[in-house]
Amino acid sequence: MSEWISAVPAYLVVALVLILPGAAVIVTGWGWRSPGRLLLAPAVSATIAAVAASVAPLVGLRWSVLPLALVTLVVVGIAFLLRRRASADPRPAGPGTGVLALLALALAAVANAVNFARAFGAPGNIAQRFDNIVHLNAIASALQNGSASPFQIGSTSDIGFYPNAWHALTTLGAELTGAAVPVAVNGANLAVVSILWPASVMALAGAFFAERRTAFIAAAALSTGFGAFPALFFNWGVLYPNLVGYAMIPAALAAVVTMLPERGTAALVRSALLVALLAGGTFLGHPNAFLSLLFFAAAVVITSAALRAISARTRGAVLSLVASVVAFGLALAATLAVFRTGAEHSGWTPWQQLSQSLGEGLFVSPRGYNPTTLISILLIVAFFAVARRSRWLPAVMPFAVAVALFAIASGLRIDSPLRQLLTNPWYNDSNRLAALLPLMAIPVATLGAITVVDLARRAMRRTRAPRWIGVGAAAVGVLALFSVATGPNVRMALDQVSEAYAYTDSSLILSSDEEALLERLDSETPEDALIAGSPRTGTSLALAFADREVTQKHVFGNPSPEVLFLNARLRDIDSDPAVCRTVDRLGVDYVLDFGTQDVIDQAGAAAYAGIQDLSPGTHLVLVDEQGPSARLFKIEGC
Repeated sequence: MSEWISAVPAYLVVALVLILPGAAVIVTGWGWRSPGRLLLAPAVSATIAAVAASVAPLVGLRWSVLPLALVTLVVVGIAFLLRRRASADPRPAGPGTGVLALLALALAAVANAVNFARAFGAPGNIAQRFDNIVHLNAIASALQNGSASPFQIGSTSDIGFYPNAWHALTTLGAELTGAAVPVAVNGANLAVVSILWPASVMALAGAFFAERRTAFIAAAALSTGFGAFPALFFNWGVLYPNLVGYAMIPAALAAVVTMLPERGTAALVRSALLVALLAGGTFLGHPNAFLSLLFFAAAVVITSAALRAISARTRGAVLSLVASVVAFGLALAATLAVFRTGAEHSGWTPWQQLSQSLGEGLFVSPRGYNPTTLISILLIVAFFAVARRSRWLPAVMPFAVAVALFAIASGLRIDSPLRQLLTNPWYNDSNRLAALLPLMAIPVATLGAITVVDLARRAMRRTRAPRWIGVGAAAVGVLALFSVATGPNVRMALDQVSEAYAYTDSSLILSSDEEALLERLDSETPEDALIAGSPRTGTSLALAFADREVTQKHVFGNPSPEVLFLNARLRDIDSDPAVCRTVDRLGVDYVLDFGTQDVIDQAGAAAYAGIQDLSPGTHLVLVDEQGPSARLFKIEGC
């Protein structure tokens, strides 16, 4: 693990960015006594970073610490004004809860950081998945242009707007440390999985279960034990923006949960603004993360209103329930309509029968992941606890919604109207919906842990067991909970991550030879060089690895007619004068040829037949090569 020292600076920068701005806002607006509220700090920080990166170019600032600090000061100022009219959070009931929550977060952070660092293999490794091309090049482009706004990030793949929370954090880590793009990406991702993710889900558990110490400890441990999130997003896609968006969902939902019992205009306004802030940050993580939040918030609010209407049986409670149903119904209908995706992006097919998908969802074991026994037991205990006490339904209903969405996408036939209605905004992609399962399963499993602890305490009181037995049992329980970090559910997913990040002779994006050649580009080509090549073979990563401009930054997009012409005809440069004229018009200086190994499928490589498997000639001078298929040519004589 010593080789990971090179990624430590980028990790620390992103970690501090995730902690300090949000902590300043929370302490100013709510005080420091509530650990549940403080655990919202990383999600607040991620929101501030995304907003600051969006605003910076509008006021003529490069993306750096300065715009981050300015936006933080504005939000802190608003929090200060709100605090003057509303009280601070009370202390949690249990003594030492804050310290125990911090220790639990630290343990989860270490476990997740170590697990994922091992899965990544080395600090400079990249995920060999085609979406990674655009994400790596988006970071390099943001560094060049000094902007990580949604509009700049989108330009890498010819999209007008692209959610920027992950890119803002990662670009800042690279900018402040000078780390290479792959190293900065891995450092930022380790910060997200070790700080933002566990803190967020711990905040949700604290909101549901009155900030009990058991809730914080169990949620922290459980954040290390699922394969469907966050590990799946490092293999499927890869989906880095979704990673940040999904990691923020529990924090935003926690803000909704804590707003429900608020009384008084000032307190309600303060809580509503916090919900709006975190919902906006979730959207800047990824729009379908925002839609997921809306579904889960509807489940919590409507269930809470229904329980209140049943118990109170007053006209006001019934009207509140009706208003909740109508408001969320309209909001969901509008959002589902706006976020719909076209047939070319939403053609993912179901992979199993509905009954099997329900079973996989209930035990959070999609994609053939083996269930972890302890987690399964806690989920079953929680189901029985809810059957006995309906007051826990608000904590369980979001999980029911997550299971239903996953089952619909993975278990209903492709032409099902229900599937097209509800899961289209997630591209009908069962993997994206599978990743939602752990987010909402952790509060349920935490309820199972709380139920077990309460039963054990009652048994000890009845038998008058010595205190040391209780202390020993608690220690064993904590160790057992954190053992899920090595359970089969997460282990299978991490093995897949290791496979995705490995360099081999047949890697989908870059082989070992191709990566070595890219590493030498900065010494073999001038800084202003423009390099042509097939993006489907990984040549476009010359931008991310060597800061050299390329004709195409991503597999998709809208290349110019001139670029399309070179893709089809460059090999004819010695015999067709039109090729040289096109080279001159574009200003192309070099060509990277990585053979025909295609990142998606070999059929798609046909459009690049004229720029692959080239031979040296009068105009194509071989500058460098590595292995059988990685070659750099200089264009001369045009």
